[in-house]
Amino acid sequence: MWVILYICLFLSCNYIFVAVMATSGTCKLQGHFTLNGMYQDGDLLIGGLFEIQRYLKVLPELSFRTEPKQPRCELFYMTSFQQALTMVFAISEINNNPSLLPNITLGYQIYDNCLRLGVAFRGATALVSGTDETVSDLNCKGPPPVIGIIGDPGSTHSIAISSVLGLFRLPMISYYATCSCLSNRKKYPSFFRTIPSDAFQVRAMVQILKHFGWTWVGLIFSDNDYGIYAAQSFHQEMQLFGYCVAFSEILPNDNNPIDIQHITGVIQSSTARVIVVFSASSLLIPLINEVVLQNITGRQWIASEAWTTSPVFRTPRFQPFLGGTMGIAIRRGDIQGLHDFLLCIRPNNDQRNDIVRIFWENIFGCSFETESKGTDGEQVKKVCTGQEDLSTTNTPYTDVSGLRASYNVYKAVYALAHALHDLMQCEDGRGPFSGNRCADITNLKPWQLVHYLQKVNFTTGFGDHVSFDENGDALAIYDVLNWQPNSDGSIKLHKVGVVNEGAATGMVLTLNEDAFYWNFETTKPPQSVCSESCPPGTRRATRKGLPVCCFDCLPCGDGEISNTTDAIECTTCPDEFWSNPDKDQCVPKEIEFLSYEDPLGISLTTASLLGTFICALVMIVFALHRNTPIVRANNSELSFLLLLSLKLCFLCVLLFIGQPQLWTCQLRHAVFGISFVLCISSILVKTMVVIAVFKSSRPEGKGAMKWFGAAQQRCTVLVLTALQVVICAVWLSTASPTPHKNNQYTRSKIVYECAIGSVAGFSMLLGYIGLLAAVSFLLAFLSRNLPDNFNEAKFITFSMLIFCAVWIAFVPAYVSSPGKYAVAVEIFAILASSFGLLVAIFAPKCYIILLHPEKNTKKAIMRREAQNK
Repeated sequence: MWVILYICLFLSCNYIFVAVMATSGTCKLQGHFTLNGMYQDGDLLIGGLFEIQRYLKVLPELSFRTEPKQPRCELFYMTSFQQALTMVFAISEINNNPSLLPNITLGYQIYDNCLRLGVAFRGATALVSGTDETVSDLNCKGPPPVIGIIGDPGSTHSIAISSVLGLFRLPMISYYATCSCLSNRKKYPSFFRTIPSDAFQVRAMVQILKHFGWTWVGLIFSDNDYGIYAAQSFHQEMQLFGYCVAFSEILPNDNNPIDIQHITGVIQSSTARVIVVFSASSLLIPLINEVVLQNITGRQWIASEAWTTSPVFRTPRFQPFLGGTMGIAIRRGDIQGLHDFLLCIRPNNDQRNDIVRIFWENIFGCSFETESKGTDGEQVKKVCTGQEDLSTTNTPYTDVSGLRASYNVYKAVYALAHALHDLMQCEDGRGPFSGNRCADITNLKPWQLVHYLQKVNFTTGFGDHVSFDENGDALAIYDVLNWQPNSDGSIKLHKVGVVNEGAATGMVLTLNEDAFYWNFETTKPPQSVCSESCPPGTRRATRKGLPVCCFDCLPCGDGEISNTTDAIECTTCPDEFWSNPDKDQCVPKEIEFLSYEDPLGISLTTASLLGTFICALVMIVFALHRNTPIVRANNSELSFLLLLSLKLCFLCVLLFIGQPQLWTCQLRHAVFGISFVLCISSILVKTMVVIAVFKSSRPEGKGAMKWFGAAQQRCTVLVLTALQVVICAVWLSTASPTPHKNNQYTRSKIVYECAIGSVAGFSMLLGYIGLLAAVSFLLAFLSRNLPDNFNEAKFITFSMLIFCAVWIAFVPAYVSSPGKYAVAVEIFAILASSFGLLVAIFAPKCYIILLHPEKNTKKAIMRREAQNK
């Protein structure tokens, strides 16, 4: 904020001073800045701002009472000087190109910003206002001396400078300022850059994190516009993908040891194994030194473009700690002829080219000051001749193997040249400005060049396409570098991938994983997660008070699945499906019914057939001995009818086994009901016959048997059975039982059963059977003590007792049994009651017929009667 206030105050004073000077008839320069730079005259000048010298030896006192002294810089930065010379080379190349800007000679004015905002702003002001002491125009109007500025490399510098230049629409093309805030076209209408915005860089980094599954990372950033804006974008992008920042620390600008130790302590205590750093190398050096001092290894560093290619950390000392670092780097390019051009540079006595003399003194360790021979402490520097051979030196200045920032400078110069060339190709009457006018090259307005710069579109000799989007940003393309060990123990940069973002394709990450070097014992990518991924079949449950990346994996419930990794919710399976044991897919539910293959079904079927077989044997026995007294007693015809009904009871069980179908559902209860009514009605008539025979033996009841003859007995059985047939017919015609898939018993299975259709019909069927059984039991119980040697009342009483006990126990057992076991209970009740009747009624007779035939005679029977009397 103080910078903006300073600028406003500065401009206000300028305005007041100009207004005062206008009365004197001339427009004078308010002040003169002592700036290091390079200059070459031309028809049109291009300005440049570079970080050629890095640090201030003595900071000027800012008391605001006296004019501050000019700062003095030291620590010459060879790489930045190479970038400045690349601008000079590009201009020279353009001037020698007859097809680009013919008849126009470009010149340049380059200043060193000394890595300080104040110096950078002075340089920008000098470029805009010029260095002439007076201007003949009384209103101080006219085009600026430069048509555009290449630079500044710093985001903070570019924000301040572009805020002012934007007022005059003077184009500024930065080759290294990446702050995403500079994409704001309203604030910075004339700002362009040939390096992608941090927004693209952040997206590229998150793509890399996504590729390796690193969801839990640490973040360290510098305390300036570059670091702060990049960190904000990084947080937003991580949150968008559901990733988490384990810690976020700010690098101190003053290299405070306490702050540095605090950061290293956070790194050591954190479970994050991947650390992303947005910072210039100069601010990162103290932290890395502390990392080495505390021997912090086992971390995967992710470098931003600001320090990925820095040679400071590529020494053997840092290799154990920074080896394997992965970084986003500016696109590398080849510039033909640059190396030879760099070797041809020579110093001269022109003060406007003093930065070349400073460079010469630094690279050769000599001095142009002949009087004192350049004493430096106790050592005496040799005198520079200006004819030293640069080819004998080995510095970053002459290294053109990895041109990245220099390549961006090259593209920026050519962008201005192509925009100017397009401006000059305008035909009168077909121009883009009001009235279809073209720009006047002799009176060029900065905003006119901005118009053409926005539409510039060309391809470099290296084959890269150069254009700007609506925000002045270049096409986003990065190289992914991996720091790998060199043979001498140092670190070398190895390209392992490319990140390219196009309007149509979006962000595309291409990596050669086989080319990576991982500085870990496993030689594999590290794991950096707060919690391991939840496999399919589980869901994530966030831990209370922790980021979303820290969670527990809970298994999906029964009937729920998750078929993706790190599922947030489990999905409920459709009604007819159920989760498999792994809970990762829905499978059709098991359909359960009492089948013939089931062990229980086999047992019941065997019992049913056994009962049928026994009934058949008894019928054969009775048929062979049909003329014996025991068979003829109490109407043998009823005995055969009873055996037939019992056989039907046993056989109806087979309708209850197997997959329910419409016809089996309709028949099973009907056959069951009719068979049992036929059986019980036969027993009831037999009981009534016993009572009638006993009464007819008494004088008062001699005519009782005439009402219970064979015809009456058959008719009674027929009528009682016909009533059950009517009940079944009405039930089946109104609400017939149907097959039904029941999900209520067991959620994991489908119970295939027969729905009874009508509860009333089923209740009437069972109730009628129960009524006949109760009447039979009552009559048999009352006649149990009749004095007859072959009186069946006792056996009928016992059989009815078994029958009633079975069916009374059946009701609660049937209701409480799930699925196929309910059917099994019903079958068991049918079999148990049928076997009870068969054994209780016919076993005693078969015993005498087969084992004691001597008792199956009329004489034996009469003797027993006499004894009973």
